[in-house]
Amino acid sequence: MSTFSAAPAAGRASSRGVPPQGGALRDALYRAVWRWHFYAGLLCLPFLILLSATGSVYLFKDEINRTLFAYRTVVPVRATPPLSPERLIFIAAEAVPDAAPKTFASPDAPDRAAIVTMAGPQGRTLVYLDPYDGAVLDRVGRDAEAMMVVRRLHSLAYFGPVANGLIEVVAGFTVILVLSGIYLWWPRGQGGGVVTVRGTPRRRVWWRDLHAVTGFVAGAGLLFLATTGLPWSILWGDQVRAISNRAGLGQPSALWARVPVSTVPMGEVLDTAGWALEAAPLPRSEGRSPGRDGVPIGIDRAVAIMTGLGMPAGYELALPEGPAGVYAAAAYPRDVTRQRMITLDQYSGRPLVDVRFGDIGLVGRGIQYGIGLHKGELAGRVNQLLMLAFCLATILLAASAAVMWWKRRPAGRLGVPPWPGNRRVVGGVTGIVVALGIVFPLTGLAILAMIALDAAFMGLRRTSRRPAAA
Repeated sequence: MSTFSAAPAAGRASSRGVPPQGGALRDALYRAVWRWHFYAGLLCLPFLILLSATGSVYLFKDEINRTLFAYRTVVPVRATPPLSPERLIFIAAEAVPDAAPKTFASPDAPDRAAIVTMAGPQGRTLVYLDPYDGAVLDRVGRDAEAMMVVRRLHSLAYFGPVANGLIEVVAGFTVILVLSGIYLWWPRGQGGGVVTVRGTPRRRVWWRDLHAVTGFVAGAGLLFLATTGLPWSILWGDQVRAISNRAGLGQPSALWARVPVSTVPMGEVLDTAGWALEAAPLPRSEGRSPGRDGVPIGIDRAVAIMTGLGMPAGYELALPEGPAGVYAAAAYPRDVTRQRMITLDQYSGRPLVDVRFGDIGLVGRGIQYGIGLHKGELAGRVNQLLMLAFCLATILLAASAAVMWWKRRPAGRLGVPPWPGNRRVVGGVTGIVVALGIVFPLTGLAILAMIALDAAFMGLRRTSRRPAAA
């Protein structure tokens, strides 16, 4: 199984997938690259299908919420002013009496619902409210909300942190798939399979050419989706964040220099903190403050301050937890440059940390831009449709690879492409693959495991072929 492979000229050699031109060295290189392409596809294509299918849905989460779930997300606009946030939170608390309010999401438009997140013994519950009259439109467990289910499937979060590490493994092998696929696709004098498809669907060459041409058109997009998905990986993403922060290219640490902080990361209290800030420490309130005598300012006053500071509509507000808690708000609009995060002392209302997009370091901003493109949020419908095309092309690549493999595999065998006899070529190509694994550590471990298994399997085959001693 492969992501995209060449369509060599007709003849006996081409029926095995190896071009007849160019001599023994070229054939050996082709076979070695083909085998690694096969291994990479065998491991990650099932995951790429899942990621592409769920990603295709998540690209249109806002449109889905406004249509399929309009009964809880869309409200009629009224001339009367909306209820205060404190009143809406009180209504939500009455609707889920065994839970405590955690966050308040303000409507991002006059015809949108407000959302209060309640935390109780059964987990977190989202309460959708009509902001004008406080009517409870729906209550749904946060982890059961449709787009959260899609999001958790997409990140493999349902399968625990170990499975989440597969994101990095799959992304690393996707890079190998694309680079090896370019080599296999590269024209070598053949008359088809470069930009045209030969034959009919009944013939294997048609599937091979479809696979190659689709890969040629969509390979760059697949590589982009893989690399922009890496920041969420459990090891590579965390390391890039840590290194960029130390270099002053990520989280603007100077803004936290004179602020008392807790050990709680921003991402634990805010879903919309953003990649660059989700690991930043949550500030702490300083208790008693002049003129307030330790009396909290209250939710309505906190919201008024946030609005006065220019927070974009639709921001998420986390409520203080305990005497040292703060009001923490994050805005994550489609316009990346308007992303913002503010925390307020719960007693004085003083802004403790106020981070605009321009305050984030160069690496952090670049990754946030990449994530925005990955999620189809930067260039409107064009961005969404382009990412959708890449997702659908990935599914087509996987399907055509499966059919192509099924048609060429020997009966009762896996049909792994054979290694060439030239050991230098095998070692050179494998060395390049291992070098890519160094860049992506979890992928590197998977590569070493595959090399060990391959060597063990080949050793068993050689042993089984030896004639028995007389």
